[in-house]
Amino acid sequence: MRDVVKIFKALSDPNRVRILKMLEIRPLCVCEITKVLNLATSTVSKHLSILRDVELILDHKEGKWVTYRLNTESPPPYVEKLMPMVAQWLADEPLVLKDQEKIRTFSKNHICEI
Repeated sequence: MRDVVKIFKALSDPNRVRILKMLEIRPLCVCEITKVLNLATSTVSKHLSILRDVELILDHKEGKWVTYRLNTESPPPYVEKLMPMVAQWLADEPLVLKDQEKIRTFSKNHICEI
């Protein structure tokens, strides 16, 4: 039961749900997510840490960047069953659509410090 509660706690924050919806578009680095959410880097990093802790997302170091993506490779059973539902949720939510459009229009090479 503890694992399920942790997953739902991770999903209880609107910014973390927004991050998951952005990651549906493509893998992202912290600076890209920070730009869209307009939050401090430390706050975004904390959100990512919580999502990673419950294995909703995975991270991968790429040169100077750590890139985050949805965990489709080895999700725990609860995550595996939940993620298809999350993908269907909020499909027409204006804020989610706006976030996803922003993600489509920029690249970390243009917004992140090199």
